[in-house]
Amino acid sequence: MSLKDRLSRLTGEPGEPVRADPKQERLSELRKRIEEVMNRKERLGSPHAPRAQGRPVPIEHVVTGEEAATEHGRFFISRSTLKSDDFHGHTRVCDFACPGMHLAAILAGSRALAGLSIEDGLFLDTETTGLAGGTGTFPFLIGLGWFEQGSFITCQLFARDFSEEKAMLTSLTDLASAKRFLVTFNGRAYDLNILSARFILNRSEDVLSLMPHIDLLHPSRRMFGSRLENARLATIEANVLGVRREGDVPGYEIPQRYFDWLRRRDGRLLEGVFRHNRLDIVSMASLLKYLTDLVGGGSGIAHAHHSDLLSAARLHHERGDLATAMRMLEPLTGSHLAEVAKAARRSLSLIYKKTDQWDDAAELWKEMIGLDPYDVFAVEELAKFYEHHARKYEQALKIVHRVLDEARHLDEAERRSLEHRMHRLRNKTASR
Repeated sequence: MSLKDRLSRLTGEPGEPVRADPKQERLSELRKRIEEVMNRKERLGSPHAPRAQGRPVPIEHVVTGEEAATEHGRFFISRSTLKSDDFHGHTRVCDFACPGMHLAAILAGSRALAGLSIEDGLFLDTETTGLAGGTGTFPFLIGLGWFEQGSFITCQLFARDFSEEKAMLTSLTDLASAKRFLVTFNGRAYDLNILSARFILNRSEDVLSLMPHIDLLHPSRRMFGSRLENARLATIEANVLGVRREGDVPGYEIPQRYFDWLRRRDGRLLEGVFRHNRLDIVSMASLLKYLTDLVGGGSGIAHAHHSDLLSAARLHHERGDLATAMRMLEPLTGSHLAEVAKAARRSLSLIYKKTDQWDDAAELWKEMIGLDPYDVFAVEELAKFYEHHARKYEQALKIVHRVLDEARHLDEAERRSLEHRMHRLRNKTASR
């Protein structure tokens, strides 16, 4: 501002108009637009959130629970029990209360689980103020579950305000200390990291990080990845467990509901959040049983999907249990699903090859070529067998030459590999 303009401001005389800063004008306009969007969102609200009608309803009037006290303060706790004859989806609690822990150890790749009981397990899921993670993410609801004398107990710890976090974490520590392993769904990447940060901020001991852990997300991706569009828990519930959620609160809406609760203290905002979290916990228990049944060969599943059984057989192969892998793969070679049957033959032939059952392997490769004359995998493996074990170079050359001449859809790598083999076989036949 010039000296003349300053004097004009002091004396009250009109001066030259001050030119507006274009950058500031743009920022002001953006702020106005953001305020309009936020005000519109506030007016409309979420399509799933309860409308604020009348006086706020206390949380204990809509969620069965009570206030709990610890040496570090108070918080809200809700407990419920599923009896052994209660259903979750198309499975009774008593049917998923007995997963084989030796199979769970194979599933998780953790030998420490093999000697434990399912009653030693603690199922855990959190609801938080956001998905970004870090110290700014607050786990306001910690859902827990465990088996007890054939029933399934769910226990939900709720911080009614940020000040109740330490009391809630203290109770979590007490409950977890009585258990010997954890079960989560994506807990390794999300829930446990958030809780670990909160334990540090509250200067509390993190007992969870020391416990053996089954994260069901990873085996679910492995088992169902070939037939489900994604490995979200809701997708698995609908397509595997037979669970249909009606009126469920979408996950993306949960953080805002908690912020609204802090402002309005209306329990109706959180009734659906508690139900959503409780269903997640129970579904994890049911899913663990289903996955361990698959690893066990599917005997506990009425109609196991063949692609799931194939994935379980491959898991045994990867873990080094070739006998179990063979036992599971052999019936799958006759699957009504062509892709499953083909993949089973391929995997089984490699096990035969690895265990020196060459005749069995060769028969499978011949069968595969009979079904698909241009199956490059089977052609290459049978050619290797003829070349290195049977010493039938002419037969090996014949099947390789035929595929190179007739196949129209070889990729560059396949063609180069077959051509290299053909040249070597020609040299061997010429030298005989």
